[in-house]
Amino acid sequence: MKNTVLHKANTRGHANHGWLNAYHSFSFASWYNPERVQFGTLRVLNDDTVAAGMGFGTHPHDNMEIITIPLEGDLAHKDSMGNAATIKTGDVQVMSAGTGIQHSEFNPNADLHTKLFQIWLFPKTRNVEPRYQQITLDVTEQKNNFAQILSPNEDDAGVWIHQDAWFHLADFDKDFSKTYELKRKGNGMYVFVISGTISVDGQELETRDGLGITDFETLDIKATSDAKFLLMEINYKRE
Repeated sequence: MKNTVLHKANTRGHANHGWLNAYHSFSFASWYNPERVQFGTLRVLNDDTVAAGMGFGTHPHDNMEIITIPLEGDLAHKDSMGNAATIKTGDVQVMSAGTGIQHSEFNPNADLHTKLFQIWLFPKTRNVEPRYQQITLDVTEQKNNFAQILSPNEDDAGVWIHQDAWFHLADFDKDFSKTYELKRKGNGMYVFVISGTISVDGQELETRDGLGITDFETLDIKATSDAKFLLMEINYKRE
């Protein structure tokens, strides 16, 4: 039988540091909620706004799959592997931290803020060789469709990570509906609404609401207004 956990937007952790305005769907930094530590292998879902010219100084990561999706503006990235790149709205970036990596992230624009999602997943395999990847998405594929942006397979659509996870972005017109079929038996799904309102098997979700779902094979998703959302099918059992 399907099980769900609803995280309304206004129940997220919130920290406004001036240069960074961050909302946390799961426990992060100084915000700790013992009931909101992770959803399966999904450990972090941060909804960040970075002020013009500001950013995160060089800091370390290890044994984490880190996915960044810009929503508005740009983010400049530098890391200890020698990568230096700017990701823009419509891109997706992944960093497999593996045995260890250091990186910095800054808003390169002097007059525009940057909005982004940063998502952390526990990896299937620990201590892999660190790697970096970024791609530009064809956003037209998201219109009334589940457009895959991430998978475990190097040869599949989108970026790839060391975990049995599939991410899709969707941009639905009002009243459009589509059925999602689970990719891997036993996986869970975390639905996050970027804008608008949707219904997932009858559960109404509003902007920035999150819904975790387990023990299912299909999900009927309908836009109750024009809506954009992110589907994160993840390995529900941490390896």
